[in-house]
Amino acid sequence: MQKNISTLIGLSQKAKYSGLFLALLAASPFANAQTKNATVTVDGKTFKDSNKNGKLDVWEDTRLSVDKRIDAIIKQMTNEEKVNLLIGTGMPGIEVLTGPVGDSKQGLVPGAAGGTDSFDRFGIPATIVADGPAGLRIQPTRDNDSKTYYATAFPVGTALASTWNKDLLEKVGKAMGNEVKEYGVDVLLAPALNIQRNPLNGRNFEYYSEDPLISGKTAAAIVNGIQSQGVGTSIKHFAANNEETNRLTINAHVSERAMRELYLRNFEITVKESQPWTVMSSYNKLNGVYTSDSKDLLTQVLRNEWGFKGIVMTDWFGGFPGFESIKDGGLSDVVKQMNAGNDLLMPGIPAQKKVLLEALNTGKLSQEVANLNAKRILEYIFKTPTFAHYKYSDKPNLTQNAEVTRNAAAEGMVLLKNEKNALPFADKQKEVSLFGVTSYAWITGGTGSGSVNNKHTVSLLEGLNSAGYQLDKELVDLYKPFAEKESTAEKESRKARGILALPGRLAEMKMDDAFLAKKAETSEIAFVTLGRNSGEGGDRVVNEDFNLATEEIEMLDKISKAFHAKGKKVVVILNIGGVIETASWKDKVDAILLAWQPGQEGGHSVADVVSGKVNPSGKLTMTFPVNYLDHASAKNFPGIPADNPKEVTYEEGVYVGYRYFNTFNVKPSYEFGFGKSYTDFAYSNLKLNSKTFNSKLEVTVEVKNTGKVTGKEVVELYLSAPNQSIDKPKSELKAYAKTKDLKPGESQTITLTLNPKDLASYITAKSAWVAEAGNYKVSVGASSLDIKQTADFSLPKELVVEKVQHVFPADKQFKDLRP
Repeated sequence: MQKNISTLIGLSQKAKYSGLFLALLAASPFANAQTKNATVTVDGKTFKDSNKNGKLDVWEDTRLSVDKRIDAIIKQMTNEEKVNLLIGTGMPGIEVLTGPVGDSKQGLVPGAAGGTDSFDRFGIPATIVADGPAGLRIQPTRDNDSKTYYATAFPVGTALASTWNKDLLEKVGKAMGNEVKEYGVDVLLAPALNIQRNPLNGRNFEYYSEDPLISGKTAAAIVNGIQSQGVGTSIKHFAANNEETNRLTINAHVSERAMRELYLRNFEITVKESQPWTVMSSYNKLNGVYTSDSKDLLTQVLRNEWGFKGIVMTDWFGGFPGFESIKDGGLSDVVKQMNAGNDLLMPGIPAQKKVLLEALNTGKLSQEVANLNAKRILEYIFKTPTFAHYKYSDKPNLTQNAEVTRNAAAEGMVLLKNEKNALPFADKQKEVSLFGVTSYAWITGGTGSGSVNNKHTVSLLEGLNSAGYQLDKELVDLYKPFAEKESTAEKESRKARGILALPGRLAEMKMDDAFLAKKAETSEIAFVTLGRNSGEGGDRVVNEDFNLATEEIEMLDKISKAFHAKGKKVVVILNIGGVIETASWKDKVDAILLAWQPGQEGGHSVADVVSGKVNPSGKLTMTFPVNYLDHASAKNFPGIPADNPKEVTYEEGVYVGYRYFNTFNVKPSYEFGFGKSYTDFAYSNLKLNSKTFNSKLEVTVEVKNTGKVTGKEVVELYLSAPNQSIDKPKSELKAYAKTKDLKPGESQTITLTLNPKDLASYITAKSAWVAEAGNYKVSVGASSLDIKQTADFSLPKELVVEKVQHVFPADKQFKDLRP
């Protein structure tokens, strides 16, 4: 045993860190040790003797309610046991980031991010949580073990949300859940659904949208899919965690209206429509209070208003005044966190246990609070596969899941431009020139806890090859070694820069005009990939990231000039996680396909779309501005002082994304909800089931495929409300649906429903959601600016939809932006 322990310590010290939640572990020889339980028979019935004491304890008696069984455990628990339950078991390898923090238990699943403690005398096993939003993140190989434990890298959040397809997202969730369960994990630390307040947020690739409706519905579908497999989720990061700069300490000043209408609404939808097992409180402060210390957030809003029944856990070291403080003995305010309703402190360190135990022993933390939080954690444990002694296989359905990710990635791609039907390009006999370093060094997903240890990523080169395209061999032979060299150098540079180093852009290969003229002569079309990556721990920048680099502009100019001179087409593939500038260069090319970071099968998915095997049906869930500074949040991001921000003020209020662009008439490059298809759709026959709003309103519209190929359309419903008592955005997305595959000439009637809360705004002075009396306009269309049909209805008298308690008192005076 001693040898095993020292091996583990040695491995932990050698561990390489590439994202906060990567648990840096290697295998324990006891991994997957699933012991046979003893039994005890009473009155002819047999029960598991989970603590092996030869008698039936109250908590083992399955004839009783779970409630009674848990209460019996809590009654017997010592203060020390309660504290051990309320604080995570640590995270082996975290010392690389924090310095020594004390013992961390080796989890049963190497590479997991942590878990809860075991209690042999109650037969309570340790449970396991692991990242993340694009799929399960665990160690793919283990010492003294010839087997591999690769997981599927699914498309990133922006790609998944761009499908606008709830059924498909649920399938993605089921596939993720299959891997979580079969690799022995209880909770996936996902999905991440923060609002994309600003396009430079380094983690926008994990998130879904600038709009709370699409964000909440996307997350709910994924949670429902994952949890249908009998494992849990942890929706994150709750709340107002909209930047990575100084994320552990930044103080976000946000009005209660903006919080409730934007930054909480998505979480509310997810909680009510999918009942996630857990919610993860965020790092940041909200109006001067750490979110993990906020009773307003974690008890009043989450539990009392929304009825959340699960556990709240902190983000890893949430409430600590910065990672560097851990080395100097800095701590979170554990008593405040417990009182706020933050049940579980993650990853958990011995110093927190010591302080919490002292607080419980002296009455500084009441037994009532400790018991309530402990009870919620036990309720969670009782639901887990680990508690049920599920015999996981370590063999998830990787082949089937690869198919799921391939289809989801293709459906999330957005066709931004397609002049003169440049796409689809299906002629496999004609030669294709494949440019751009990223075509060969393809980006699966972002870095940090949102990345996945998958076995292999299909590059665009591989995808086009396997689809049977004839690629210019000379170009491929030049690019392959170049891309490999650049990619290796970038990884090495990141390693040298340390644990939270961000990914850098790869340099582009220089080519002269004569060489390009030769390629334009022999090839029928040019595909040019532009790549961007970002990750946890830092935000993006404007120059050479949001904006194209000089060498990229030069490359596009030269290729376009050469190919257009020969009457050939140029197609740009965007392999990116978040928004980039497109306005200055989009006119130089014939087509633009936004492929996102589409997961491990990405190259196949792009080939499916460019060949016409799949008709693109993705739509933007965020605005692509003409300039970065066109965003209302740009002047308040990432905060002040500029060189080391301590605070950030959300002065734009509710005018985030399209709510700002459309209300203030700022022209975007591509608007929210935009996306082209290889076919055309006509909208007709918009009908409301009533001209006055009662308890709900049904809106029907007919969509017809008027083009020549089968395709799907996303139907978006925007509502414009009266604004006598409070300013309102010009229109807001309130419902959407995606048609089935419609054949040419085929129609489908779509039904969308408006509920009272869809009409309401949050009126701070009344602490209520209020729908104003007056006329409302329903606009149905193919994007926020491409409205096809409108209709009006009225609300005869003001409707107070929901009365709530005033929360998040301001710690700084400022006025929200108004039109």
